[in-house]
Amino acid sequence: MDKKVAVITGGSSGIGKKTAFMLNEKGFTVYACARRIDKMKALEALGVNILYIDVTNDDSVKNCVNTILEKEKHIDILINNAGYGSYGAIEDVPIEEAKHQLDVNVLGIARMLKAVLPTMRNQKSGKIINISSMAGKVTTPFGGWYHGTKFAVEGLSDCLRMETAPFGIDTIIIEPGAIKTDWGIIAADNLRKTSSKGAYSKKANYVANNFTALYTSDKISKDDLIAETILKAISAKKPKTRYLVGYGAKLSVFCRRILSDRMYDKAIMQILGRKN
Repeated sequence: MDKKVAVITGGSSGIGKKTAFMLNEKGFTVYACARRIDKMKALEALGVNILYIDVTNDDSVKNCVNTILEKEKHIDILINNAGYGSYGAIEDVPIEEAKHQLDVNVLGIARMLKAVLPTMRNQKSGKIINISSMAGKVTTPFGGWYHGTKFAVEGLSDCLRMETAPFGIDTIIIEPGAIKTDWGIIAADNLRKTSSKGAYSKKANYVANNFTALYTSDKISKDDLIAETILKAISAKKPKTRYLVGYGAKLSVFCRRILSDRMYDKAIMQILGRKN
């Protein structure tokens, strides 16, 4: 049989790029898909197939998937990794920005699923990896729209798992904690842009500064950990339904599970700065 074909969205940086490198090394036929083709030249030099995709555009998604199917005839693994964090007080974030984050982080997954599932159903096999976050299980101030998208990914994935299991398709959720990528810097920059002035400015600036300090430190987990977890999941005959991994993930989710809403809120607000 041909080598297994893996398709990765958001393949130009961070977790997506690292996963593409790792799967290519392990002998998969890899398609790394993203808007920033120029950022994937190193992948291409190693034999990874690179394709343009905009997950917010129906035609772009269809064209990308059809290009892969015309060449390979099958897709065995879909890794829905494209996404970003746009932080800011819920009141401050423009509705257009909120819509865009939902479009990328949630509907982008839906578009990929609609394009790939018919093939997986026909071949009666496949693995779908949806990159969620510990932010789909816990909440923090200024991350309302991002948390909302990740909670949606969790629910979407759980429903999909039940719907597609009869067709031999596994749906697996990866829930990273804090990972050493550009995600935290982008989230911090967006928070400053959105809420550094006005009613929420004092705590928003404090949180943004903490984000920057954390994501430029060596304390948090490297993206290799998530790539290795994805490889473990797609290689397993019976994978777990979700993998909670990375800096702070298990402790944060455990605390959310055992604390009441009021106790959790109080703990988070204390962590974010008693003086703010």
